[in-house]
Amino acid sequence: MKELEEEFLQEANRREIAGINRRTLAFILSASVRETLPSRNIYVHFSLGSVYYYTFTGGAGASQDEIDKLRAEMRRLVEQDIKIYPRDLDYYDALDYFLKNKQNDTAMLINQRGRYRIKVNQMNDFIDMYYAPLFPRTGLISAFDISPYHEGFLLRFPYAGSDSNKLEEIPKNTKIFLACDEYKKWGRITGIRAACHINKRIMDGTIKDFIRINEAFQEKKLSIIADEIYKRRENVKIILIAGPSSSGKTTTAKRLSIQLKVLGIEPVPISLDDYYLHSDKAPKDENGNPDLECLEALDVDYFNKQLLDILDGKETTLPVFDFKTGTRRDGKTIRLGNRREVLLIEGIHGLNDALTNQIKNENKFKIYVSVLAQINVDDHNRVSVQDNRLLRRIVRDNQFRKTSALRTIAMWESVQRGAEKHIFRFENSADAVFNSALDYEIPVIKCYVEPLLRGIKPGAAEYGEASHLLDFLDNFNVLPPQAVPGNSILREFIGESDFKY
Repeated sequence: MKELEEEFLQEANRREIAGINRRTLAFILSASVRETLPSRNIYVHFSLGSVYYYTFTGGAGASQDEIDKLRAEMRRLVEQDIKIYPRDLDYYDALDYFLKNKQNDTAMLINQRGRYRIKVNQMNDFIDMYYAPLFPRTGLISAFDISPYHEGFLLRFPYAGSDSNKLEEIPKNTKIFLACDEYKKWGRITGIRAACHINKRIMDGTIKDFIRINEAFQEKKLSIIADEIYKRRENVKIILIAGPSSSGKTTTAKRLSIQLKVLGIEPVPISLDDYYLHSDKAPKDENGNPDLECLEALDVDYFNKQLLDILDGKETTLPVFDFKTGTRRDGKTIRLGNRREVLLIEGIHGLNDALTNQIKNENKFKIYVSVLAQINVDDHNRVSVQDNRLLRRIVRDNQFRKTSALRTIAMWESVQRGAEKHIFRFENSADAVFNSALDYEIPVIKCYVEPLLRGIKPGAAEYGEASHLLDFLDNFNVLPPQAVPGNSILREFIGESDFKY
């Protein structure tokens, strides 16, 4: 047993171990609730950095006494080093178990999938659905804690990109929390909380109405952001849009531009990609390759000089970066002709004030775009933001860059490292947060991504991640893309958008 564990831990990379650690902690938390608070049920909502946010079902908040009991029980289970193992249950036994324990979303999903054998994880007499590997025993868990937070509590764990067991501080970014919480509450209003509810909409033929509602909700949020910019129109001269890979920044910028034009504001787009240093001056990563994700890869001084010239009303010739030659050349010439015009800049460094170090803060409006999915797989298992973005990226890379799913997955860890270093740590500075997640998108993406993932064969280093994503997608019905509006953010990834990119 120990030899198998050591082999498993050696083969898994740091991020895989971090993911297994989080899932195992969530499993132990669910078991602890069942043991110490049998009249209570928990519901996982979303992640905030290195924490998961939970509430108790039924509306009553979490008391300090309840938090203390859960923490003590979790520590006891970890100290006892109890075996956790996957097993199969008969369909009827699984359905009966989850209904008796009031995991209604889980039971509904089992019923929809209609499998005779249901895979679960078990520890002592506690059982929960199997979606991805857990540690084989509780004693492998690293540091954790539970802390009261808003109407519920946080399950805290070590940061995914860290080698240490140190817990991060409790998140203070109320903008991110409020955006996530608002979307969750909206999900409860619409009755769409988990995969089973989307599946039901697809099966009963009401999904098109929900797509319209989902898209209208996003349009409303963009309208609110545009209104905020309008209120500050006397000072705001530059709008900066930033977010991690596959968050939908480009379509967000285009749709926001329309909302701004409704208010009489004329956005003038500028691309950060045109301000890269010449390739012979580009910084290198740890492997000696050009690092195009770091701020130092951009000609920041030249960028700020051009911004100041433009804001001073000077005629300015913008650059165009040629990625084939690694050099810049002159592009179009612009001049801001009236007070209604503002610069609109999209790029990963937009939240970092070092990018616009010569521009006063009062002249900037910064927007953070992310995929803050509110939908769950079931009662205890959330939809990973990282998985959501990776699925988007796999489809887009294949559709528009002819890149294989294997290649995209192979690059993903590097992409995530870049986001952690250059984006996530600046998200607190955003003036507004826009959630680009769409509750119906995974069933649509499934149409495109499943064949690509099945092309990754055993023996490839990326096979494990591909299998994990396929298992995740198995919980969702397929939704053909015909009902997706042409201006949807989803079209940025699946194609046939009304916008030109």
